[in-house]
Amino acid sequence: MKQTDIQNKFRKKFLNQGVKMTAPETVFFSNDTKIGKNVTIEPYVVFGSKVKIKNNVKILAFSHLEGVSVDNNVSIGPYARLRPGTVLEEGSKVGNFVEIKKSRLKKNSKANHLTYIGDATVGKNSNIGAGTITCNYDGRNKLSCLIGDNCFIGSNSSIIAPVKIGSSAYVAAGSVITKNISK
Repeated sequence: MKQTDIQNKFRKKFLNQGVKMTAPETVFFSNDTKIGKNVTIEPYVVFGSKVKIKNNVKILAFSHLEGVSVDNNVSIGPYARLRPGTVLEEGSKVGNFVEIKKSRLKKNSKANHLTYIGDATVGKNSNIGAGTITCNYDGRNKLSCLIGDNCFIGSNSSIIAPVKIGSSAYVAAGSVITKNISK
């Protein structure tokens, strides 16, 4: 069976399950993609292997997902890249030009634009500002960051792993975090 035929079969299956696709011919699925109810997928979205999408999720155009678990009421994209090991909990939001790898965004947290989150956990109700990056590689090892609940991380911040940012912390725009900080 040709690849186009296989993709058409996947598209038809998801359309029949109630998935809304603006331009189905531009969406590409893996054979193990799982999608819940009331999901909307905009044009040019690619699903790699091991993607699980729950209910009431919106995936905006030009997003790429692989090895991702997405809970209910999540918004993704446009132009988001979600790499293996990413978990998006209920109500979280990943915006345009955001890349996430091997990280968890807990309930109602958001990274709206121009952000890289790698090997990190972001607590509930936290906001990651534009241009923020977790610097998780020291040249030899991948290191992790922990950002607590109700945190505000200002735009253009660099969080140098391994660090812990305590719950309800406020990180000013342009900060370089190299040590643990509490509230």
